[in-house]
Amino acid sequence: MFNIVDKYMRNLSINEVDSFAKKKNVNLSPEELEFTYSFIKKNYKEMLQNPKLFNIDRYKSKYTPENFDKIKKVFTEYFSKYQRFL
Repeated sequence: MFNIVDKYMRNLSINEVDSFAKKKNVNLSPEELEFTYSFIKKNYKEMLQNPKLFNIDRYKSKYTPENFDKIKKVFTEYFSKYQRFL
């Protein structure tokens, strides 16, 4: 499973991140989008290997309050849904 995710993440584009965010009703500013994309690309392996150690609240200052609340909700939803596969 990790190999599939790894291949997908290596090919992930900033436009795909933006599109996913918009589908979840998160309208990221250019700065928020760049931070999110860079963060995902740099940290996805560690997050997949140790998802329970990830503290999303550490990144609250990188987003508007409205966007952070939405992002946290999406993160919690997906973590709950897929944690058994990690």
